[in-house]
Amino acid sequence: MAKKEQRELTHAELEVMQILWEKKRALVREVLDEMPEPKPAYNTVSTVIRVLEKKGFVGHKAFGTTYQYFPLVRRKEYTKGFMDSVMSNFFGGSIHQMLSFFNDTKSVSIGELEEIIGLMKEENKAEKDMDKK
Repeated sequence: MAKKEQRELTHAELEVMQILWEKKRALVREVLDEMPEPKPAYNTVSTVIRVLEKKGFVGHKAFGTTYQYFPLVRRKEYTKGFMDSVMSNFFGGSIHQMLSFFNDTKSVSIGELEEIIGLMKEENKAEKDMDKK
């Protein structure tokens, strides 16, 4: 079965998704209330949500003429796809090249790299434990 290609979200779409991931379900007005100043127009937020729905990121439940929206794509799922794209497009798919980049640009400390390695070890151990079951 072919893997469905995940599309990258625009800044506005990602801002709305962050709110929906946090709130789990929200009306357009509730999403708008969570946005920072200067707030966009209600119609702008409504349009962004409808675009997200067309892209398959958001679903809705109707309450008469009011719609409550909810994410169809989990944050972790989107983040993984996004990071896979960054790794592929900028680092030839190599985590080594990506970590070297952060090390070379001094944007990640040695402590942070060690923490990342620790997290990766924990994740690998958890995956191996799941495979044994």
